[in-house]
Amino acid sequence: MKILYIPAIQKNLNIKLKKNQIAKLPKKLFLAYSIQYQDLADDIAEQLEKNNIKIQKKQQVLGCSKIFNKNNLPILLVSSGKFHAENLMLQTSILFVLENNNIIKISQSETNRLKAMKKTALIKFLKASKIGILVSTKPGQENLNKAIKLKENLENKKNPKQAYIFISNNTDINQFENFNIDAWVNTACKSLAMDNPNIINIEDLPK
Repeated sequence: MKILYIPAIQKNLNIKLKKNQIAKLPKKLFLAYSIQYQDLADDIAEQLEKNNIKIQKKQQVLGCSKIFNKNNLPILLVSSGKFHAENLMLQTSILFVLENNNIIKISQSETNRLKAMKKTALIKFLKASKIGILVSTKPGQENLNKAIKLKENLENKKNPKQAYIFISNNTDINQFENFNIDAWVNTACKSLAMDNPNIINIEDLPK
């Protein structure tokens, strides 16, 4: 079956940033945006640069995107909801989010909450004897080969764990209680691990 991807762009968005909001931002920025807000992001970039704020990099992001921010620039996110913001919290030391006409700085306490959840998930994984490995069938998220390799590694160690692969198109974390699994490893979209302290992303496992 052929799949055609068509971007859904939000039109007729007219946000004019006030001086007091622009003043919250540093002079150099990384501008991130979800595809729906590409036109708005371009407009915001023009407004900022007219106010002497340099956009050094601009990148479209998904909820599971790995950004390329080698200089650790502060990030301004043009999007909606917390889905994209939570992913970026762990990839930068300073994150701003555009909400309507306001620029909001994400607090350190919110970032610390996510870091604590990741630490909890790692501890549960290390103590677990039965591991569930989550695999998505969605294009761009399917990592079955990684899951198979992880299962083999977990079962061949000196102190092996029992590992089971769960394949689905949509992962419903509410169904986890139906399985006798101690901890879950996610091989799909990284944002899934932000919803449950029992889930750790495969990238965050000990090497």
